[in-house]
This record gives sequence, structure tokens and C-alpha cells, in this order.
Amino acid sequence: MLSRGYGGRLHGPVMVDPARHSAADVGDEPLMMALRVPVVVARDRVDGVALAKSQAASVILMDDGFQNPAIAKDASLIVIDSVRSVGNGRVFPAGPLRAPLPPQLALTDALVVVGDGTASKAVAAEVAARQGRIFPAYLKPVPASVAALAGKRLFAFAGIGDPARFFATVRGCALDVVGERSFADHHRFSQSEITALLDEARRERLTLVTTEKDFARLGQAAEVGTFLREVVPFKVTLEFQAVEDLKKFLAERLFRARQKARNG
Repeated sequence: MLSRGYGGRLHGPVMVDPARHSAADVGDEPLMMALRVPVVVARDRVDGVALAKSQAASVILMDDGFQNPAIAKDASLIVIDSVRSVGNGRVFPAGPLRAPLPPQLALTDALVVVGDGTASKAVAAEVAARQGRIFPAYLKPVPASVAALAGKRLFAFAGIGDPARFFATVRGCALDVVGERSFADHHRFSQSEITALLDEARRERLTLVTTEKDFARLGQAAEVGTFLREVVPFKVTLEFQAVEDLKKFLAERLFRARQKARNG
């Protein structure tokens, strides 16, 4: 995995080490992902690719690199929420897009649609019309996380792009969420905010629950103390409706890339 390391102080290139780095060093998402796969953080993506290759990487998945022109890609994928879609369709700061939508869709090889909402249908239809692939997917709570919270009264908090979706996901597991608090995406929790969350949870006898991404970032707050031991990270996975089709698509793209490299 190759990431820019948004929110981290290190420019890289550096291999992320969860035992040595914090979210303040490399960003919350790279730190979280490094628990599962090798992750390189580099502001200069070309340098990041060089480091990954030096570590014998044969496939590099670049996170948040769709608009980056420095690296030739063998496959370009967009992930879209089926409920929020592209918002008002405008470019930042007027809207959520980083570039106008039509030229981005022209470069899209596959679209991953998360959830069963209908707001993304127009985008999916445009990608399909350009011969792009559509892969429906769903967020699936990890059973162990649900079991750990069953029968408890919960206070949920999150500093991600869409906290409401997280709260809805927890409630959708028949869990008792009696309080919630939203923060901005990549929010750095202050000691006063941590103290306030702890005080409210203890006063009302609630169990604190948050996302894995937020949990990874909490460790950078000063004097966290016992806070992390009192917070339960709610783990989810992304489950594809047709995972074999996705594997076939990726295998074909990688095969083409190898053939192209061999032919010079």
C-alpha cells in the first residue's frame, strides 16, 4: 500500500511500523492499514514506489492517488458511497470533488459502490457506458465487535468523513446507542475532549465506541491514560457482492501489465 500520509508529519518515503509510529507521524489511515498489509508513506509518490519495490513489492495499491499523474496506473478505481454519491457535484471548496467529474469518469476502469442506496446510479451508469466495471460492496461489521458490545448502553463518537453512517451501522446491529458525538474528519482529539467523553460515559454508565480509524488516531493525544482501555473500536470489513468478478478483473489487469513490461 502506498499512501500520502495525510495528517502525518513525516514526508517519507518510510515504511510504516505500528510499533514505532503514531498517527501524528504517518496519518491515521496508514497506521490502521499497516496492521494488515505493508504500507509506505511518501508525499512524493515516485519515491514511495521506489521504496515499495525495494521491499520486493510486486503489486502496489495507491491510496488516494486517482488524480496523481506522476505514476502510470494499470487500473484506476473509484469508491463511492451509494447514499452520498458525489454530493452537489461541484469541485472543492464549493463541493466535495477534487476535479470535475466527467474527465475523472473517463479515466475510471472500475467503480466500487458501497451500500444499497440509489444516489450513485447516474454515476454508475456513466461508468458502465464507458465500458467500466461496477462492483457493489457493503460494509459488514465484524461479529466479534458486535458481540463485545451486545447488551451495553453505548456512546458513539467519530471523526471521519461521514460519522452518521458509522452511527447508523452500529445501530443497525441492534446495539443500544444512547448518545453520539461527531468530529471533523481526521480530527485530533485534545485532552479536554478526551476528558469530556470519559466523564459523560462514566456519569451515564455508557461504553465508548468509535471507528478503527479514530482509535488509531487517539494514541497521539497527550496523556491519554486509561482512555484507550475504556474505548471499544468497532471493526468493519468491506464485502463485495461478486468478489470473484473483482479478482478476475484485477488479475486480467495485472496480466496485461506484466505482458506490457516484458514486451518493453
